[in-house]
Amino acid sequence: MDDYTAWKVCAPAGLLLVGAGVCVVTDAAVRRARRRPWVVPGTVGLVTLNAGLSVFGEAVKRRALHDAR
Repeated sequence: MDDYTAWKVCAPAGLLLVGAGVCVVTDAAVRRARRRPWVVPGTVGLVTLNAGLSVFGEAVKRRALHDAR
């Protein structure tokens, strides 16, 4: 897969994962405020958020490599 194609796949996927992670973390915070179980959803949300940031970072790298060529 060339850099441009990888960028076209990774950028939207990373943004979707970041958005989903933020939503899950926010839901876990609301659960915690209501004194309901929140540790598992919070952990899943943080993992999703960090995965999204990693994928988006890869997209930025791939676009920079494409533009440099």
